[in-house]
Amino acid sequence: MINFFVGLSLGSASTVESGVVVLDKFNNLILVDKLFSMNDVQHFFDNYSSLKDSLITVSIPWDNSMLEGKWRILSKPYQMVNSNEHIINRDNWTQRYSSRGCEYFLKLKEQGVRINRFELYLARQKLNLYSNFKERSPADCKFLQNILKVEYGFENIPNNMMPAGQLEAIIGALVSRETLNGNTNVLYEYKGLDVIGLK
Repeated sequence: MINFFVGLSLGSASTVESGVVVLDKFNNLILVDKLFSMNDVQHFFDNYSSLKDSLITVSIPWDNSMLEGKWRILSKPYQMVNSNEHIINRDNWTQRYSSRGCEYFLKLKEQGVRINRFELYLARQKLNLYSNFKERSPADCKFLQNILKVEYGFENIPNNMMPAGQLEAIIGALVSRETLNGNTNVLYEYKGLDVIGLK
């Protein structure tokens, strides 16, 4: 029996905050927290008592490794790299997603936990939560916080500005809830886990 929906917005490194949210089936935010290192993430899930009663959805963070050249940094998310044999993959610059935490999440799946991955920006577009502001800017966060409060009925969202990681984790919890309703499908597999998207 699924009673809780957990969203984890995983940061690309321990210097970038990760947000975690636990949502119940009555649309109440049970827990909203910030995590940083993978040890924090592991500690949370190892001590989370309702692991078997939850659907967990974890975002796939971008790989923000240092690159040597501005054009590589700017083109990383947009290059058609698989179909172009002339692109030299020096320092693995074509890798778009970080593999941070993949081994731990795969271990959770092997223990029988219902866990999936999601692509944050695709989920925001499908849920009509995408703004015209720069991602993770104060204006974007304020827009996201207001629309979650008004359109999705999260009454216990505070009036003061929430961190971006926590707002993105709420999106992950919404994707988990839509999975239970049958409104998602598998887009592809990443490091042994299904990446789901909204229909």
